[in-house]
Amino acid sequence: MRRWLKKNGQSTLEYAVLIVVIIAALIAMQVYLKRGIQGRMRESTDQIGEQFSPGYTVSNRTTSTYSNSREENTGWSTTTEIYNQWQNRAGWENVMNAEQEYWGV
Repeated sequence: MRRWLKKNGQSTLEYAVLIVVIIAALIAMQVYLKRGIQGRMRESTDQIGEQFSPGYTVSNRTTSTYSNSREENTGWSTTTEIYNQWQNRAGWENVMNAEQEYWGV
């Protein structure tokens, strides 16, 4: 009976040590996994390119609109019919990059 308890206790201790080693390895790998994920995120955002900078955006646009409509008032209601309508925008826009906004380069 003592032999069985000794062997059973030894295997339980071995399993406990194995679980502790696995947990320690996962905790040690956590830093490297986190760095890898952050690196992928940085790479993806860098591939997008320059972002919109509202403080350093300069634009000069001209907008022209045209519409042909007819209104009819009858008692309590008004009916509006629009036959054709268009809008034309012309001009330019200059968006500076983030380095110019944040570091004044």
